[in-house]
Amino acid sequence: MVRVVVIDEREGLADLLVERLRESPSVETCQPAPPGEDGFGGLLSGGRVAVLSEQNIDTVVYSPPPLKRRHEVPDLADAEAIFKECARAGVKHFVLLSSAAVYGAAHHNIGFLQETRVLLRQEKPASANRWLELESLAAFYLAGDSEATRLVILRPAATPRPGGGDYFSRLLGGRAAVTLPGHDPTLQLLSPEDLASAVRCAVEGNARGVYNVAPDGVVSLRSALRLAGAARLPIPRTLQRLARTGIKRAGLCHPIEQLDYVRYSWTVSNRKIKSELGFAPQRTSAEVALEFRSSKRGGALSSSSSPRQAEEFDDFGMDKGYINAYGRTLFKFLHDRYWRVEVEGLAHVPVKGRAVMVGVHRGFMPWDAVMTLHLLARELGRYPRFLIHPGLIKFPFLFNFHTKLGGIIACQENADRVLERDEILSIYPEGIRGAFSLYRDAYRLGKFGRDEFVKMALRHRAPIIPFVTVGSAEIFPIIGKLNWGWWKRLTDWPFFPITPTWPLAPVPLPSKWHTQFLSPIHVEDRYPPEAADDPAVVRAVSREVRARMEEAIAEMLRRRKSIFYGSIFGETGGSADESRYEEKIAYRGEASRPGVKRWSSG
Repeated sequence: MVRVVVIDEREGLADLLVERLRESPSVETCQPAPPGEDGFGGLLSGGRVAVLSEQNIDTVVYSPPPLKRRHEVPDLADAEAIFKECARAGVKHFVLLSSAAVYGAAHHNIGFLQETRVLLRQEKPASANRWLELESLAAFYLAGDSEATRLVILRPAATPRPGGGDYFSRLLGGRAAVTLPGHDPTLQLLSPEDLASAVRCAVEGNARGVYNVAPDGVVSLRSALRLAGAARLPIPRTLQRLARTGIKRAGLCHPIEQLDYVRYSWTVSNRKIKSELGFAPQRTSAEVALEFRSSKRGGALSSSSSPRQAEEFDDFGMDKGYINAYGRTLFKFLHDRYWRVEVEGLAHVPVKGRAVMVGVHRGFMPWDAVMTLHLLARELGRYPRFLIHPGLIKFPFLFNFHTKLGGIIACQENADRVLERDEILSIYPEGIRGAFSLYRDAYRLGKFGRDEFVKMALRHRAPIIPFVTVGSAEIFPIIGKLNWGWWKRLTDWPFFPITPTWPLAPVPLPSKWHTQFLSPIHVEDRYPPEAADDPAVVRAVSREVRARMEEAIAEMLRRRKSIFYGSIFGETGGSADESRYEEKIAYRGEASRPGVKRWSSG
């Protein structure tokens, strides 16, 4: 049995924490620390050590107050005083309520960040660094070499509550919410009830360390505001800076830095707290927003379940309605009329199940990926996820465009999530530099990086489907590149490209496209998952994929008579001819792997 004190200045939330902790069979007593001018009612002034000792307080739950009103940064001086006195009093268990804002919000966030993935200081806003410093202070005073105190740090997602002074409570609680145009990121909204349950799990458990606290589902910013009954007011960041004083007087202004948290996604993973502390969130983000609307007009925090929300939201922001709407208009025009895309081998793409598609990206604009997505969605009803470079979502409207089409930041964690769901993962293994190839080298394959696509396919037992496009390099044929440092910092692009139309008239040329999907390479039938750790196998599979793609590109270029018109998959180069040279490539791939370890299923 433990004796707990809750130090939290947030109105309503502290009472909820105390109420839930008193219900725990592991808690003997639990009391809130009443606020006062000299600290928390004398608990942290003068005789604070004696108070902690006399009442035999062995567990402290602490949420730092904000540094000043309307600022989302903790008061580090107050926190340090708490940590010092609890260390002197010999508190055995300390639960610190930090924030998922510690990760910061940036265009290179991969999404569903794990506890070990904290960005460098220079990559985050100052507020995120303050949260990180708070956690460092707690570890310094309470988790030293002796580890006499069991320290648990909880990083809750945004937890809006009616009348709350935090950023998201004010954002959802007003009649109008100032946001940024062209940015509709996915959010995680945590119910106060779920936060209280997570704190109770932390007090009852024996674990120590850092844990994210987040619901299972996400909600888009636009939908969250709609569910909460707040009108969206998109104002460009520059104008908000210029008109800051006027907006603030109108009661609609938040600290300018907070706009990053409605600009980019900063979702976190809750796997660790589920497995180690047994925390099971009860409400989704959409339900939290809906419940907030019903209770923000004077309603109290309720333990009852909110109405179930039928609308589903994709974890990374893909919007199939958005894709289908453009598929009936712009994408259809570009695919069927402007670039007149000719397709061969579509039957090689599975209609269900996981797969790794490996392609060639040219023309520096991602239109070849968009046309592939449109084709698979229209013809097969499949929506592949493309691993993309962070520079593609750095700017307004480009963020919405790429995330709603299913683009996700390229990393191992995101690839695993896609394949675990039996979806199609599409990769351009040459990376962003392949997209910026000079036109004279447009149809020469560059380096395939570290062959991560092979390891992904092997680990998840997914077939590899190579596909190539001839014609996309001509929409913006790169005839020169400028290596400007300021441009790299601004855009995250490796070069400033020079083409016949870019940047003076950034209109893609109406070249004729030819896309071919090659026969699958069923690595799942050849090797077990542990073959992903065998460098010889990985290199051999990568060489096979590369050989097939090079052979296909060479054959397609040989057949092509014009950049702007003509078919290469007609009677002169039909599918029978395609099958013959694919069989030849497959044979060459098998025969070119001397010395590779053979794996047996027996």
